[in-house]
Amino acid sequence: MAENPVSGEFNNLSLNGNGGSREKSPFVVCFGEMLIDFVPTVSGVSLAEAPSFKKAPGGAPANVSVCIAKLGGSAAFIGKVGEDEFGRMLADILKENKVDNSGVRFDHQARTALAFVTLRSDGEREFVFFRNPSADMLLRESELDVNLVKKASIFHYGSISLIEEPCRSTHLAAMDIAKKSGSLLSYDPNLRLPLWPSEDAARKEIMAIWDQADIIKISEDEISFLTEGDDPNDDNVVLKKLFHPNLRLLLVSEGKAGCRYYTKQFKGRVSGVKVKPVDTTGAGDAFMGAVLYCLASDVNLIEDEKRLREALFFANACGALTVTQNGAIPALPTKEAVQEIMAQVSS
Repeated sequence: MAENPVSGEFNNLSLNGNGGSREKSPFVVCFGEMLIDFVPTVSGVSLAEAPSFKKAPGGAPANVSVCIAKLGGSAAFIGKVGEDEFGRMLADILKENKVDNSGVRFDHQARTALAFVTLRSDGEREFVFFRNPSADMLLRESELDVNLVKKASIFHYGSISLIEEPCRSTHLAAMDIAKKSGSLLSYDPNLRLPLWPSEDAARKEIMAIWDQADIIKISEDEISFLTEGDDPNDDNVVLKKLFHPNLRLLLVSEGKAGCRYYTKQFKGRVSGVKVKPVDTTGAGDAFMGAVLYCLASDVNLIEDEKRLREALFFANACGALTVTQNGAIPALPTKEAVQEIMAQVSS
């Protein structure tokens, strides 16, 4: 495995091209949950010990959509929030960040989901969710903006929307529509075990749609979980158990260490960017958003290892910048900020 990007010209990364999926314009549609994260104002304490909390918009698919837009790309979010102050706030935040929110629906019966996030002294987080049920779980297929899904050059989703009906069926229908319209399917399982009825249920549902994705991003912990304890650093485990025949790109996020990549032609590792972590919430979403931003403009970079490595270093830098501030969406960087830190690292 190569250890570092082969090119030093990271600040001149070319992110535009004509290789979008089946001649579609570069447009990423993200499907799933959007919620409010409540983050303690001090790190390294339990929820009970926290003196106060700061509210921050979040939800992995929503984070990815905002990341793409903040980098200068084109993105939309499809999901459901409550017809409440938090739900309206979230829809407005999407709009403020230039994300198409026309696919957002409001539920009069259920509240917007909330999550309290504890920050340990090392910046890692733990979640306590309030969603019994929350509005995001209640998105129905009849509420799906089919035309918006069909416009996607890349259709991105997680696994939380697979946990409960009717959202599960809506998720599967949207995937089918996207695939038939020529979209690439992008999957980040984003495992949150406390939300699932059991470990077996989580493993079964996450893997049930595994072989439909063209692009998958997974963490080392998720590899161990899905393979029931196999070594996440073993290439043979990844390639034999997780790399399916239809997959074009499998990414393994390794936090501050960077990421690994696997395609049909090659594999390797790209180093991370060192920063002082404040809150790791949203780092993986920022990484994924940056990857999809690059691929939406030119999916053919998957076939060019040098250019793929440059894109992944860009994505690593984007993730690194996100952990230097609290919250997910508020911490997502601009393209200029990412390029600045890349230039510092490569100089």
